[in-house]
Amino acid sequence: MSIVVRRATPDDVAQMHEMILELAIFENEPDAVTATAEDLHQALFGGVSLSAHVIDAPDGHGLAAMAIWFLNYSTWDGKHGVYLEDLYVREPFRGQGLGKALMRELAAICVDNGYSRFQWWVLDWNQKAIDVYRRLGAVPMDEWTVYRLSGEPLNELGGS
Repeated sequence: MSIVVRRATPDDVAQMHEMILELAIFENEPDAVTATAEDLHQALFGGVSLSAHVIDAPDGHGLAAMAIWFLNYSTWDGKHGVYLEDLYVREPFRGQGLGKALMRELAAICVDNGYSRFQWWVLDWNQKAIDVYRRLGAVPMDEWTVYRLSGEPLNELGGS
């Protein structure tokens, strides 16, 4: 099977939103997604620095996989990097190299642009993904803990 990675277009947004909902179910958070397809469209095509690549299903009926990403910056390296927000391969297409093809595309963006890092988060229980990432040469950042402010704590801190 020939795998063709391409930039997402506005016509892909509805299916990408469906995949985000599928990903939330996979991650045992089926009610956590509040973003709409319109929110995703605005983020991808409204001048914000979010980007996406997709792979079409081989049967020509919709999308098989997607990667949503944005640029980050290392103050230590003085260079940008790519932060992978979501990588998702639909169930019938898993194990066919689509995720690796998307990772390769984003790594090439880093290399071609002189970016110093390509990073992402993975759930501790997603051993299949962890195994794939380790085979690619990725290493966990075990000494770092992710923190997040959202909801009321964010409003309290950021409010007037």
